[in-house]
Amino acid sequence: MLILKHNFSFCASHRLFNPTFSDDKNKEIYGKCAGKNGHGHNYKLEVAITGQVDPETSMLFNLQDLSDIVYENIINDVDHKHLNFDVLWLEGKIPTIEIFIEEIWKRLDKSIGSKQKNKLELYSVTLWETETNFATRLRN
Repeated sequence: MLILKHNFSFCASHRLFNPTFSDDKNKEIYGKCAGKNGHGHNYKLEVAITGQVDPETSMLFNLQDLSDIVYENIINDVDHKHLNFDVLWLEGKIPTIEIFIEEIWKRLDKSIGSKQKNKLELYSVTLWETETNFATRLRN
């Protein structure tokens, strides 16, 4: 199996806050992330795809095409945005790293899955919120 990876970065802010909880309960669960005005992160996103190398191009997939897909479906929507208010596909969700990565996966899997050439599939997505906090979503 060959896995091709590409990294991206973007800046975004969010607030972890459940409106059904009291302020005290939100603070207990989410800590400083529940602050009234939210806070920001310099996110790093790694997208990995798998498939078969095209004998004609000697590539699994053109990395510029992959970059275009990620920018069109993710980066353009989230870079320098507030995830709670500015990103339609996160509307009504608490943008924890777990929820954020699932929503990223759904958008990329749909777009990459439409590229039937070389049995191309999204293999994994890793999202770093900080240098020490990150999540990885793998294909089941």
